[in-house]
This record gives sequence, structure tokens and C-alpha cells, in this order.
Amino acid sequence: AQGHTVFVEVSAHPVLVQPINETVDGTDTEVVVAGSLRREDGGVRRLLTSMAELFAGGVAVDWAEALPATPGSARPDLPTYAFDHRHFWIQAAEPATDAASLGLAGVEHPLLGAVVQLPQSDGLLCTSRLSLRTHAWLADHAVDGVVIVPGTGLVELAVRAGDEAGCELLEELVIEAPLVVPAQGGVQVQVAVGGPGENGARTVEIYSRREDAAADGDGWTRHASGTLSAGAAVPGGLRGSGFDFAAWPPAGAEPVDISGGYEVIAGVGYGYGPAFRAVRAVWRRGEELFAEVALPEEHRAEAGRYGIHPALLDAALHSPLLNGAAQPPSAGGEGQELRLPFAWNGLALHAAGAPALRVRLSQPEPEALALEAADETGRLVVTLDSLVSRVVSAEQLETAAGTARPANPLFRVEWTELPQTQGRGAAPSWVAVATAEEVATLADDVIEGRAAAPALAVLEAVTGAAPLPEGGDPVLHLADRVLEVVQCWLAGAGLEESRLLVLTRGAVPAAGEATVTDPAASAVWGLVRAAQAENPDRIVLLDGDPAADDGAEGVLEAVLACGEPQVAVRGTALFVPRLARAAAPAAEAAAVFAPEGTVLVSGAGSLGALAARHLVARHGVRHLLLASRRGPQAEGVRELVDELGEQGATVSVVACDLSDREQAEALLASVPAEHPLTGVVHTAGVTDDGVIGMLTPERLARVFAPKVDAVRHLDELTRGLDLDAFVVYSSVSAVFMGAGSGSYAAANAFLDGLMAHRRAAGLPGLSLAWGLWEQTDGGMAAGTDDVVKARLNRRGGLMAMTPAEGMELFDAALGSGQAQLVPAKLDLRGVRGGAAASGGVPHMLRGLVKAARQQAHAGAGAEEGRGLPERLAALPAAEQRKVLLDLVRAQVAAVLGYSANYHFDADQGLFEIGFDSLTAIELRNRLRTLAERKLSPNLVFDHPTPGLLAGYLHELLCGAQAAGPLAV
Repeated sequence: AQGHTVFVEVSAHPVLVQPINETVDGTDTEVVVAGSLRREDGGVRRLLTSMAELFAGGVAVDWAEALPATPGSARPDLPTYAFDHRHFWIQAAEPATDAASLGLAGVEHPLLGAVVQLPQSDGLLCTSRLSLRTHAWLADHAVDGVVIVPGTGLVELAVRAGDEAGCELLEELVIEAPLVVPAQGGVQVQVAVGGPGENGARTVEIYSRREDAAADGDGWTRHASGTLSAGAAVPGGLRGSGFDFAAWPPAGAEPVDISGGYEVIAGVGYGYGPAFRAVRAVWRRGEELFAEVALPEEHRAEAGRYGIHPALLDAALHSPLLNGAAQPPSAGGEGQELRLPFAWNGLALHAAGAPALRVRLSQPEPEALALEAADETGRLVVTLDSLVSRVVSAEQLETAAGTARPANPLFRVEWTELPQTQGRGAAPSWVAVATAEEVATLADDVIEGRAAAPALAVLEAVTGAAPLPEGGDPVLHLADRVLEVVQCWLAGAGLEESRLLVLTRGAVPAAGEATVTDPAASAVWGLVRAAQAENPDRIVLLDGDPAADDGAEGVLEAVLACGEPQVAVRGTALFVPRLARAAAPAAEAAAVFAPEGTVLVSGAGSLGALAARHLVARHGVRHLLLASRRGPQAEGVRELVDELGEQGATVSVVACDLSDREQAEALLASVPAEHPLTGVVHTAGVTDDGVIGMLTPERLARVFAPKVDAVRHLDELTRGLDLDAFVVYSSVSAVFMGAGSGSYAAANAFLDGLMAHRRAAGLPGLSLAWGLWEQTDGGMAAGTDDVVKARLNRRGGLMAMTPAEGMELFDAALGSGQAQLVPAKLDLRGVRGGAAASGGVPHMLRGLVKAARQQAHAGAGAEEGRGLPERLAALPAAEQRKVLLDLVRAQVAAVLGYSANYHFDADQGLFEIGFDSLTAIELRNRLRTLAERKLSPNLVFDHPTPGLLAGYLHELLCGAQAAGPLAV
């Protein structure tokens, strides 16, 4: 009220600032309120900061009086290093991927990209890529619902390639298989022209393959082959049959009513869109047909880029179809067959770029057509001596469509035998450990010099190897014991140069399903695989032969020498796991559910509802039993029951905790005898994200309950029933993507092992180790944001699949006859690109993507060939600190998916910008590789800013040189 607008509380800690702010908030006056000092922050820095806050609020501050006087205080020196400039505009650069820079010659043609001469044969190869995005007009050529490149498109490719070779006449082109254009992505196309023969003729062949086929190892499909020769064109376009196209329409020709004709032939299977519906008029004179065709206005401009636009030439051949459609049934207007061009003979292009044609068709012999076409002035454009068509079936089109689809993302774990090593040497030094206390004792002995660090510490993880507490669960007990040992191994010091070997027996199907005798040990594999992903090169998994009684000592040297993190011994051979494509089963193989039986679907989440809908709609299941802990109270269940009921299914919903054996037994007893239980689809589960060091027995038990306990009860209680299918939903985390989800990986790995155990006993069993789902309606993957998805893609190429894609894989898996399959969309091209950049491919993916060749190292004098410690040793201390800070910033950016030059403040808290326990481990692993030192799993937690991390690395790598403060 007295006009004061600046309030400064001078005290050891502000107590009046807040009430003053509350008082002035109700006024229209701009007021500045500030304190001076704060509790536990009462130094000069805090006072100057408060003064800066006043200054920022518009209060005049005499800084010359306020700042401490120093010789250089009048004008501070600029930093001695260059300012960091970052451009936010895209920088123009010389193109490096045009045809010329790749050693090719450009081809000015919409369907071809480049041509290269072949020196060994004097032939040439034209290359291209076709897709519905780059060539949208192709979508207007659908045959029985399948989009294919028209035969005229293959003709255009052959003719243009012939022009490059000096061959103007397409003597013959036989189409062997339709070239399907996929709805998503594209196809690579190659046109191969052979060297000249004795008469100057050349062969021509047209091939294609899916653009992602290189990553999958698939080959090329030949679509057409033929012959090219020279000497066809006639100057001025005057040659032909002598027909006068200038007099148009021809004398004596009767018009044909083609209105509605395209709709009629669409019923036969010719799905022509606007680009191909180019016939404007048709006339008939005896056995001759005449037509006037013109490209739609939106396509006329690009006609000049083609020899003859494929849509225009294709339309020139439509008049027999339209004429047939116009005939009454008594004159043969019904019963047209779906036919495609097959054999082209004697095609010559006399003029290029026509947007419209006058067409004459005749029949030189039965089942053949001859064509002449001129432009609108009557000058000859194209002639064709003969075209023979043939009937195409829906099966042929479906086969062709199958070659254009991306490879089915259904994988299996294949155990590959390693080559026998010559003369295995003596076993490396090793000690046995059974508990975390023994690991701690070993580490203390090594640190204090009482014992040398062994190459290996061997932990036997076999059911029954340790006493089971009364009332204890053998699966959970074994997993708890291994978890304690692994946590102690990774957390302590002294054993960084040693490896922990976890020895199981009969945990994996390395030589068939019959070799899985200990599903509890399978859970150990899932748990330890997660630990391996988080801590590379610290742990080895070894599965002993269940048929052998000897120990592992005889193979330890070979296991270490092979460099593989996971190995199985069967007989005298070593096997390693690799992901491989699963063979696609026959389409009818998926019909496995008896319609009058009852199928149990356990789990009330979105995946359970999706499975229930699919069983009813696709498999004809009419009796469903839906079980979950909440039963009828689960979200969306009532709507699901109503929906399935409208489709003729009887659905029972029961609240049941399947991890309780008595409840599971009561549930199965409730199934009516007239509709006995014939199938189980178990989708239930809970996730529990956390790195290995954060897991506890309680967290393991929580995740094990709906997976391990529930499925074990269902397995035991249904062994006497005649089931058609026993399907459990597992996770890819149990196979190779388990970092940050050790408990979930362990629970799902148990399911994988149990299903193999069932199949070995002659019972149905299928474990589906699902990849990432695209979910938005409350499923376990619903909270997976774009950052996490990008991280999963970087690590293992994992991409999200839609519900429709997932159910297609479900059907394919049902008829596979396998105990375990991995339905997952993998970006193998991205994995291949990452391998080319870093040389690293996850071991599990090395059957699909070959690891890049190791890079040679330059000599000691070359900067790029020296390791980080060596490079730092040659720098002054200040420059060392700058190099390390830049390195840390770049690695932080890489972990978060940013560009390498993304700027982070040195004092930026990492856990404030998206880091969690898993990304902290990833950053630790990256820094460990660069620093060539063992780093604690808690590194980022102990040093949670780029500056602190750089300072720690400086002290670790540079010792006494790191005494100075880190400039930020």
C-alpha cells in the first residue's frame, strides 16, 4: 500500500518469503521477493545467487561492489578452448548415394534406377526398386485382389534395357511368375541383359526379391525371360500392316457399348483402378477390334518419361474383355476366365511417350492377339506380332503374393554344433561355489592375497543339488539360490577378471526335447541370460548332458575357448543356441481345436481377450472357459462375453487363482462332461522390471506365481486328459532380450522348458516366446513408450507387432509341431547396420545376421588405433578432462537415442532426463568397453551426472594427473 515493490528477507533461512508472496499474489502490482541465505547453504555463493535473482527481477545491483575484488575481476578471460558450435539446420552435403558415385550409370526412366556394364560378358544389369509409395499407379492393377506389376510393365523394363544395349526389338518375352508389389515396403528389381550372340541377339531376364530378403538370405525370383535383337524401328513410324490410322474411326466399324464394362470384368478378378481404366471407345469390324485409349489427365504428364506407359499399353489390350462384357449371355458374354499375358512376340516400339493411342487388334491365330497402335495423328507407336494369354488361378496368385510378403516373423531356437577343437588342453583353474557366502569368501581371499583369482568359479544349479526347505518350492528355491550367488558375484570386487560358470543339467533342448529333464533349471537359464545381457563377459551358462554322469571339468577349457556365453554339452559335442526361421506349416495345419470341446483361456488381460476372440472367430471354438483372479469383475469381460455370445459361443467366466492348486483343481472339475476340456491357452502373467542387482526372492515369487505355479498346476492336473493343445504365452526376454527383466525371463524360461518336457512325454505343449506387442488397452506392453521401443530395437532389433500380426503367428505356430517358438518382429536390417558400425551382433542372432569382421588396429603412432587410456596418457590433464567429458556425453546421448553431439550439461542429473536402472547398466557397459577397465554395476548411481562420471574415469585412468578439478 506504501508503494514498496522489492522485499528482501535477510536471514539465515527464509521464513517470510512465502507469506509475502501469498499476500502480493492477490494484487496487480509487480513485486520482487527474495531471500538471502538458506539453511545448510549459507556461504558467499548462496548470497551472490540471491543477488542474481534480484537482478533478474529488475533490481539494480552494483556488481562492482558486490563481487570480491580480484586482479582479473574487471573482465574475465575467455575459455582457452574453442567455443562449441552446434548447427540445428540440416547441412547441405554432396550426395554420396547417386548412381554415379556408386560406380553406376543413371537411367532416366521411372521404373529403372541405374545400369552397370558387365565386363566379363559385354552384358548389362539394370536395377530398380518398386513400391506403392514410389509408383502409386501400380495399386490400380489388382488381379483377384493381388497387386501385381502388369505384363506391360515387364515389357517396358525389357524394352528400356534393350535400348541400353542397342537392341530395339523385343523378339520374345515369356512371363513365368507374377511380380507382386507388397502393400508395405518394396521389391528390388533387376533386369539382366546377356552378351550378344552370333546374330547380335541378347537374352533378357527380369528378377525381383523383397527388399528385406537380403537380411533373411532369400534368393531372387525370375519373372520373365526372353530375347532382344536390333533393327526393328522404322524412321518416321510408317511401317506396319499398312492400316491407315489417320481415318478414324475406321470405315465399317460398329461401336461397342462399353458402359459398365469395367465393373463387369471386375467380377472376373480384373481389379482395374483409374490409371488403367483408360479405354474411351471400342469398335468392332468382323474379327477386328479397334479402341481409343488415353491416360487419365493426372498421368499424361509422365507419359513422356516412358517408352510406352504400362497402363496405356495394358489398356490397349482391354477391348476384347470389354467387348465380351458387352455381349449378351447367348452370345458368349458370360463365363470369362481370369487370364494374364504370357508370351509376347515381336514387339517393336516406333515412338516413345504417347499419352493416347488408336489401337487395332486382330487374331492371327487361335488364342493369340496381334496389335498395332498409333498416336492421335496416325503415326505408328507400337506393333506386336503375337500375344498369348493363359488362365491364372487363385492358388498361383497366392503363391506369388507369398514371395512378396515379408518373411514370417516366426523363429525357433536352433542348437548349432560347434566344430571340434583339436587336442583340448588341461582344464583352466576353477573352484566350486554353492552359496553367496562362498563367493564373498573367495573374493576376500583374492583381494587379501591368500588365493589367486581362478579363471572360473563353477556354480552347480541342478534341482536337488541343495537341500530344499520344508514346504519350499523347488523351482523358486533354485532360482533364489542362483540369484544370490549372481548378485554377490557382480557386486563385489576382486573377481573382475574371473567368470562365473553356472552349470545346469537337462535345462535346454540342445539335442531334442527329450533332453529337457529339469524345467526348474530352465528358469535358471532365463535368469542368468538376463544377467549376461546386463553384464557382458562376466557369466557363462553351461548345460550338461542329462544322459552323462561325469562332471563339467573335461569341457571347461573348450567352453572358455569358444567365446560363447551359452553352451550345451551333448555327448562329446558342444552346442550353442541360435535364432533361426521356423518353417511355415501348411495352411490347414492350424485346425486343432475340436468345436464341441471346451478351451480354457487363463488371463484377463488384452492378450487373453484377443486369444478368446480369435479362437471363436478363426478356429470355431464354441465353448470357452475364461479364468482370471478377478473373474467377472475384470475390466471388459462382460462386453467380451456378449460379443462372443453373438458369434454363437458359450462363455463361462470364473474367478480363479491358478497359482493355488486347490482352486485350479476346482476350476477343471467345473468343466461339463458333455463339453470336456480339449485345450488350454495360458496368457496370464505380471512383469517386474529391474536389473539383477535389484531383484529379491519376494519379487521372484510374485512373478513366478501366475507363470510357474499356474502352468505347473495345469500341467499336472490335465495329464490324464485328451487335449488338442496346451499353449502357454512366454516371452522373448527368456531367450535373448532379458536385460532389466530377470524375474520375468526366469518365469518364462520355465514355461519353455516345461513344454519341451511335455512333448517329450507325448503330450501337447507349445510355448510362444512373444516379442513386443503394439498395445494401448491395458496389456503388459501398453506402457511401452517410444523411447523404450527404440531402445529395444537398438539392442536386438525388436519391433512391435499388431494384434492381427500376432494372431497370424499364433495360427502358424499351432501347426508347427514345435515345443517352443519365438513370434517376434525383428528389424534384421537394423541389426545388420549396427553390426557394420560396431561389429557386435547378439550371439542369439548370429544365425540370422553375420557378425562384421573385426577391425584391424593401427600402429601405436596412429591416434585412431590407440585405446582410450593410451590416448589420455599423451594429453595434458586439462585436455584429458575435456576428452572424458565429451566421451561421457556422447555415450549418454547414444543410450538415450540422441545424436552424438547432443549437448548435456556436466552437472545434469542423468536420472532426471530418462535414465533408469537398465539404461544405467547400458551406460556402464559402454564406458567399460571404452575405458578397458572393470566398472561397478553401481557406477551411474554413484556418479549420476556426466561431470561426475568423467571425473571418476579421469581418476581411474589417469591417477595422479587427475588431481585438478574438472572444468565444466
